[in-house]
Amino acid sequence: MPKLNLNRVSMPRQDPKERAKNFNEVALGYSEEQAKYEASRCIQCPKRPCVDGCPVNVDIPEFIAALHEGNMPEAVRALKNKNSLPGICGRVCPQETQCEEVCTLNKREAPVAIGRLERYVADWERAHPEAVEAPNEDSPKPTGKRIAVVGSGPAGLTVAADLVKMGHTVTMFEALHVAGGVLMYGIPEFRLPKEIVQGEVHFVESLGAELILDSVIGKIDTVDELLNNGYDAVFLGTGAGLPMFMNIPGENLNGIYSANEFLTRVNLMKAYQFPEYDTPVKVGKNVAVIGGGNVAMDSARCALRLGADRVTIIYRRSETEMPARREEAENAREEGIEFKVLTNPKQYIGNEENWVAGIECYQMELGEPDDSGRRRPIVKEGSEFLINVDVVIVALGTTPNPLIASTTTGLETTRWGTVVADESTGKTVKDRVWAGGDIVTGAATVISAMGAGKRAAADIDLFLKG
Repeated sequence: MPKLNLNRVSMPRQDPKERAKNFNEVALGYSEEQAKYEASRCIQCPKRPCVDGCPVNVDIPEFIAALHEGNMPEAVRALKNKNSLPGICGRVCPQETQCEEVCTLNKREAPVAIGRLERYVADWERAHPEAVEAPNEDSPKPTGKRIAVVGSGPAGLTVAADLVKMGHTVTMFEALHVAGGVLMYGIPEFRLPKEIVQGEVHFVESLGAELILDSVIGKIDTVDELLNNGYDAVFLGTGAGLPMFMNIPGENLNGIYSANEFLTRVNLMKAYQFPEYDTPVKVGKNVAVIGGGNVAMDSARCALRLGADRVTIIYRRSETEMPARREEAENAREEGIEFKVLTNPKQYIGNEENWVAGIECYQMELGEPDDSGRRRPIVKEGSEFLINVDVVIVALGTTPNPLIASTTTGLETTRWGTVVADESTGKTVKDRVWAGGDIVTGAATVISAMGAGKRAAADIDLFLKG
C-alpha cells in the first residue's frame, strides 16, 4: 500500500472582503497541478469505502486514478458513468459527511478531496467538449415505452438521464421558464453558477430527454391524465417549495420574507443585477435570517452582497448542532455574517407603517436530544431581549407544494405533505407512479435526491421491461 500523504490541498477562494461585494463564485477551483497532486493522495483502497459512501455510487477510485495519470477523457467517462451532474455535485454535495467521511485517509483526519476533484473533472470537460466521446455512442435499442418526469431538479434530471440510457422515451415537465428546479432558484450564483446548471441540463437533453418548460402538472394536465394519454409511467420530482413559518405574532408584517421568495428573486429573477433585470427586492440595512441550514447561509450571504450593513443568523441551538455545511458557515463568518445562537424569536415588532422594526427573542439552553438526535432547545424564562431589524428572512425549511397530491387520485401523503414512496425503489402506492427527492423526504441534499432518482429509474426500468 502506498505511503499515506496527509497534505490535503486547500481550495483556492476569493478574498472574503472582495467576495462579500460580488456574486462571483467563491471557490476558484484547483489548478491542473493541484488536482493531480490531490489525486496522487488516493491509495486506491481494495474495499473502496468511498463508493459505498456515495448515494449514487460513483466510481471514485477510477476517475481519480485517471485524473492522476492525466487521462482526462477517461476520468470524465468514469465519473459520468454513474453521475450525470458532476459539475453540480462537485460544488454543493456534502462530501464531508458521505464519500470523504468514509475515506481511509480520514482516519488520519485528511481525506482525499473527492468533491473538489469531481468539480475539476467536470470543469475540464466543459472546457474541452471535443475531447470526450458523444454520450449516445452505445445507446440501447428503443423500448417504445414513454415516461413523464415531473420536475427538472436533481431527482428529475437524474431519473431522466438514466431512463434514456436504458432505451426509454422521456419527457421532463418543468413548471418554471428554465430547467433546474432548486438548483436555479434556491442556490446563489456565488456557490453554484447558473451556467453550470444549464450545462448539466443540456447534457441530459443531449442524451435524448425532451424538456417542456412552463408546464405546471396539476394545471395543464394531471398525473392521471398523463397516465391516460400515452405515458407508461410517471416520476414525481417536484421538490419541496412551500416555505414553513413559526406562526408567531407579527409574522405578516412587511419586510418579512420566506427564504424561498427571497432567494428566488435574487437567483432565478436576477435581483442582484437590478436594474438590468427588473426584479425589485428590499434588502434593508439590518437583516436577520432565522435558521441554521444551508438555505439560511445562502440567504444571509446574499443579503450582505446586496448591501446590508449588518446580517445576523438567529439559530435556536448551538453552532455545533447547526445543520449547514461547516464550509458554508465558515465562509459566512469570514464574510462578516454575525451568528446569534441559542436564540429564538418570540414575536416580530412593527412600526407605524406595518414594516418590521425588531424581533423580540428568547435566550435558549439545550436539554436532552430530540427525535433528530440533536439536543432539544429550551426557553430560558425571563430572558427576552430585542434585536433591531428592518428585514427578516425566514429559512426554517420547506414542504412540498400540495398541487400534485390534491390533483392525483390514489396518492398517499404524510401529515407533512410529503408523498409516501418506497425508500429503495421510489414506488408510490399509486400504480405506475414513482417519486423521489424532496417531495418524499422534505428538504434534503442534492445528492440524496439524485440517489432517489437513480433507484427509481432502476425500478421503473424493471417494471417497464416486465
